[in-house]
Amino acid sequence: MLRQYFPKGTDLSRWSAEDLEAVALALNNRPRKSLDWKTPAEVFEEQPRSLQ
Repeated sequence: MLRQYFPKGTDLSRWSAEDLEAVALALNNRPRKSLDWKTPAEVFEEQPRSLQ
């Protein structure tokens, strides 16, 4: 999924932390079929606190 934002072979050190955080936020808030159309962030929040 990173390829949608950065071409193959891209040196990620050229990008600012803010740019990388924006991409991470976008990916973590995108619904996934494999997660029954929930976002990774939603699935993470559903985990029992004892596992964290």
